[in-house]
Amino acid sequence: MKKHAVLDVAQLKTYFYLNNGQVAKAVDGVSLSISPGETVAIVGESGSGKSITALSIMKLINKPGRIVNGEIALNGKEMQALSEKQMTGIRGNDIAMIFQEPMTALNPVFTIGNQITEILRKHKKMNKKDAQAKAIHLLKTVGIPRAEEIIHEYPHQLSGGMRQRVMIAMAISCDPKLLIADEPTTALDVTIQAQILDLMLEMKEKFHMALLLITHDLGVVSEYADRVLVMYGGQIVEQAKTKELLRHTKHPYTQGLMQSLPKLDEDVDRLGTIKGMVPPAYNFPAGCRFSSRCPFVMDKCKVSNPELTEIDTDHFVRCHLYENAGDES
Repeated sequence: MKKHAVLDVAQLKTYFYLNNGQVAKAVDGVSLSISPGETVAIVGESGSGKSITALSIMKLINKPGRIVNGEIALNGKEMQALSEKQMTGIRGNDIAMIFQEPMTALNPVFTIGNQITEILRKHKKMNKKDAQAKAIHLLKTVGIPRAEEIIHEYPHQLSGGMRQRVMIAMAISCDPKLLIADEPTTALDVTIQAQILDLMLEMKEKFHMALLLITHDLGVVSEYADRVLVMYGGQIVEQAKTKELLRHTKHPYTQGLMQSLPKLDEDVDRLGTIKGMVPPAYNFPAGCRFSSRCPFVMDKCKVSNPELTEIDTDHFVRCHLYENAGDES
């Protein structure tokens, strides 16, 4: 495991056992690490395994799902053997998560103030008065006006952007070492998206957190991430520092994602697309999981799934096109 990493995940496998006997390999051998103060992004289409990876790290996988293999360490402490009671003490305290849709993550029958103070009283053992004062301070910290009034309001009374700011306030309330943000701006318009992402980065710097950002948007990654992990079919298919990956994209899947982005200096009628769909996790191709959609597919791709190989310094690719590149460098 990587020394001094806030989060270290090794060969994580999370499978779902379906009633018909099929096994959905949602996460299949994922390894990653995040250093203090670093922002790491996991990128991929819906169904690639990004969110299940995050939920596995939080140990929030319920039946029929199960973590079947792998190690998850937070600040060097292995979490796989911890009980649910021990994990409850870690979630929200040492590691916090911002979910994709705040309206479903926030409890509709409790006020904003109640939901923030509950965390503070549980993890920080604050009394009611101090917790309320801290809640108001947190809301102001994330840029919410009228904080003294907002704490008495309910989630449905706030806009989507305001609810997401409340989620960030709750996430940073106990000074976590790691913040996981799962598609935190999906339901927001473009202007608000930028505000929320800027706020998350500001909070990360202010509270010295590591940030794991889960997104399908490479445009977001280019602005906010230090390193990028591209996921497809439950596996990492390419990973590198952000500038390296964007300038020297290697994997055909990552190239397809890049070609789907609009460019200011190009005038095109249609953006690029990747043919086909992500296969279901219970029915991956026998070889490379991208083989059924890849424009460069070879015979070996249909029978052999390549290993994740370092082809340049800190640049890893899972593709038969580059299987000898690491030996040549």
